[in-house]
Amino acid sequence: MQNEESIIMKKKTVSILLMAAMALSLAACGFSNSTDSSSKSSSKAESTSASSASSEAESASRAESTADGEVFDDTTVTVFAAKSLNSVMETLISEYNRTQPNVKLVGSYDSSGTLMTQIEEGASCDVFFSAAAKQMDQLEEENLLVEGTRHNIVNNQVCVVTYEGNNTEVTGLEDLNKASSIALADGSVPVGKYTREALVNAGILEKADDVSAITTQQVSEALSGVEINECANVGAVTSAVAEGSNEVGTVYYSDTYGLEDRLKVLQVVPYDLTGNVIYPAAQVVNKEANETEQAAAEDFVEFLTSDEAAAIFRNYYFDTEVE
Repeated sequence: MQNEESIIMKKKTVSILLMAAMALSLAACGFSNSTDSSSKSSSKAESTSASSASSEAESASRAESTADGEVFDDTTVTVFAAKSLNSVMETLISEYNRTQPNVKLVGSYDSSGTLMTQIEEGASCDVFFSAAAKQMDQLEEENLLVEGTRHNIVNNQVCVVTYEGNNTEVTGLEDLNKASSIALADGSVPVGKYTREALVNAGILEKADDVSAITTQQVSEALSGVEINECANVGAVTSAVAEGSNEVGTVYYSDTYGLEDRLKVLQVVPYDLTGNVIYPAAQVVNKEANETEQAAAEDFVEFLTSDEAAAIFRNYYFDTEVE
């Protein structure tokens, strides 16, 4: 009897020990699975965090690229520029296209007054580069300029010129009456307006509230009836003198660039007589332009204020010391 009880007790003990061993084994497996799961979750979280950080870095890099040195998609920007800017603008456009090859800049050149009128009448234009503040002021008053984009770019000087080889007696404004003929832009053209301003300040013409309203006939009478060829823009004045059609004329100093062998400068008229000859530029309100065209137009105006552009302007005899 005691032997049977002893055997039964041993079996119970073995069963209890087996159950305990199984419980410990299951607990160990649970701990291992929990550890593996935790490790996997941690690894996954780290991977997600790293991926997110990488994505944010790439986004920041793209944003930086867009804000600084963005290359525009294909677009066309129309620039209305004063006739005296014709040569330098082509060089400026080439320089700009080195970093913005997809922006096609199309220049239209004429007197600032003519270009202003075209803009007022609805001509498609993205940038206006005037040879005087007057025309830009008028467009600004009419809300035809994009606010905050206007900049004074360069200064220029009026010159009295003759054709090379001519033995004229004229030395400058003071003795223009000695000329047999003069090429002179009309008063609506900036160079014509500045010439009249200088003649008024030199005491040759009578004072006027608006010097641009002084007629060519009045100028002729003040110069002892000298023959005057009234020109529509400064380019026409330059050509008339360079070709010898007129003895002398008044142009900008920058207009003599490239014509040194054909034009002789008799006088560089001081700013004291003409006042500053400021050339402002601004983006024009163009409702037909898409976002890319508008952005490229603004960018080109900003380029005109850069050191790279200033160096080019100086090469073409413009004065880059402006306020």
